[in-house]
Amino acid sequence: MTELPARRLLLVHAHPDDESINNGATMARYAAEGVHVTLVTCTLGERGEVIPAGLRHLTGPALGAHRRGELAEAVRALGVGDARLLGGAGRYGDSGMMGIADNDDPGCFWQADVDQAAGHLADVILDVRPQVLVTYDDQGGYGHPDHIQAHRVAMRAVDLAAERGHRIDKVYWNRVPRTVVEAAFARLEDELPVLPFDKSASMDDVPGVVDDERVTTAVDGAAHAAAKAAAMRAHATQIDVAEPYFALSNELAQPLFTTEYYELVRGTAEPGESDLFAGLDLEGTS
Repeated sequence: MTELPARRLLLVHAHPDDESINNGATMARYAAEGVHVTLVTCTLGERGEVIPAGLRHLTGPALGAHRRGELAEAVRALGVGDARLLGGAGRYGDSGMMGIADNDDPGCFWQADVDQAAGHLADVILDVRPQVLVTYDDQGGYGHPDHIQAHRVAMRAVDLAAERGHRIDKVYWNRVPRTVVEAAFARLEDELPVLPFDKSASMDDVPGVVDDERVTTAVDGAAHAAAKAAAMRAHATQIDVAEPYFALSNELAQPLFTTEYYELVRGTAEPGESDLFAGLDLEGTS
């Protein structure tokens, strides 16, 4: 069995680009600290909307293949060396946005058998033996079917892995405190007085916004802001980055956060914790 670093972190995301937007600073920080960071991406995002006009010819499998390359470039920028696709490349297809006919495609992730998909993820858990897992809440952050399914699969995989011999100590959901979002958009409005977006719609587009008391953990990744921005730029089909802002295909500006926030849903949170591994005794673990 390969010897792994004492600290091991697993992140479960729906599409290429989600990891960089939600957790890019966290991933870069922990990778730089020598943590074994594993990313599992559940689909290749074959139904994503493409921003650059010169790449809009990419659709379906061709877009998925291109986004797989973007993902590889992004994880390199973050210093992460262990990126995997759930069940292997192309095992689960992008489901499209909620409520469209694409959701009914039997090959899409939304239609996947949760136990089967969770079994694939449990295999990764048993291989890596992470102490910490990060994923979305039960609404997938903002209601995308693949994000919701990634949540279901991740949470089920935690239980399956425990039944098979490895218990994950801490499970976190991606969050952003409401006051942080409000303050960030106030700064954005001040710095961009001619707003190129609908402010209320943009705030609604930030995934995982919750009342402050729900947030247990704030990971300061400011020292790795450049890595996060570079990783987001690598996803050129999906993200337009103009630090300290970015926009997706809806062209609504959003702040680029370098402190990333989490809610601990399994395990014990330390008061005011700033480390996903806080409170864990990792001496002698392998």
